[in-house]
Amino acid sequence: MNKHHYGIIMAGGVGTRFWPMSTTKHPKQFLDIFGVGQTLLQQTYNRLLKVCSNENIYIVTSTSYKNLVTEQLPAVLKDNILCEPARKNTAPCIAYASYKIHKRDSKAIVIVAPSDHLIKKEETFVKAINSCFEKASKHDCLITLGIKPTRPDTGYGYIQFIKSDVEEKDKRINKVKTFTEKPNHEMANYFMDSGDFLWNSGIFIWSTQSILKALETHDPELANVFKEGKYHYDTAKEIEFINKAYATCKNISIDYSVMEKAPNVYVRSSIFGWSDLGTWGSLYTHIGKNEQKNALIGKNVITYDCNNCIVHVPNDKLVVLQGLEDFIVVESEGVLMICKKQDEQQIRNFVNDVKVKKGEKFV
Repeated sequence: MNKHHYGIIMAGGVGTRFWPMSTTKHPKQFLDIFGVGQTLLQQTYNRLLKVCSNENIYIVTSTSYKNLVTEQLPAVLKDNILCEPARKNTAPCIAYASYKIHKRDSKAIVIVAPSDHLIKKEETFVKAINSCFEKASKHDCLITLGIKPTRPDTGYGYIQFIKSDVEEKDKRINKVKTFTEKPNHEMANYFMDSGDFLWNSGIFIWSTQSILKALETHDPELANVFKEGKYHYDTAKEIEFINKAYATCKNISIDYSVMEKAPNVYVRSSIFGWSDLGTWGSLYTHIGKNEQKNALIGKNVITYDCNNCIVHVPNDKLVVLQGLEDFIVVESEGVLMICKKQDEQQIRNFVNDVKVKKGEKFV
């Protein structure tokens, strides 16, 4: 294992769209969504162990989730669990971890990965990461993994690519032309048909030298906040410094902060059974179904005249359903939600309404 290869797992999100299973106290990255005996965070960690050593894996999470991380990943070094006092999106998270790692190893090459994604073909994933590691170790570049779209999905951002401006050893690596936010259905169909758009996976590979240079060039305001911490990282004053840094830094994604501005951004086209598992609908597409195309998770679910439904209930709960088509049925921790699949974007609104009408207990 190359001693300069590092992993940063972003594990601070709440996963509101996976309510009621995912809650503020126990977000989806800490859940065994598929009923396979591993949480999404554990699966992500085990996947990164194939490209970097345990002592080089960092988890960035909310202060309130530190105990969950240590329980689920007992092998991760205590000093490698970086706690954010507030949620400020991906750019501050990446800046914090990158400056800290760079202080330890100025030759570090890093993969940054969300903690809650599905990747079915792990060998293909590892091959893609190692290829990107090689490019990032030799060139000043920022690489993102782009997923070849299989449908005109309006729930993902898209990346348009053009032929690389340098000779690439890996012909799947191309230059990024544009980033596009989640499109409407018409535009998604156009992107799908054009052949030069990929889904934006939110997985990145770069050297710490390159990402810090990019931050300091394209978002100096944010970079300066975390650059000041070089005298405090890995000291008793780190937590105090980070609390102050997060109180002053802005809320911004790495895409807006750097990726959409930098001229040296590349994308590696990949097909490894990826999903960001952002919604119940996305989970439905990736799990087994019966003859009626119902995806049933729960040992005691009986259906009559039901089609194209996803049902996720505890194993000790008997659930009998009749006459449902294209529905989501989820029970967790005393909350039952029944929702049309086509209306799942309203789940955020459900959560907000529950919070107002019933308090924080159920969210």
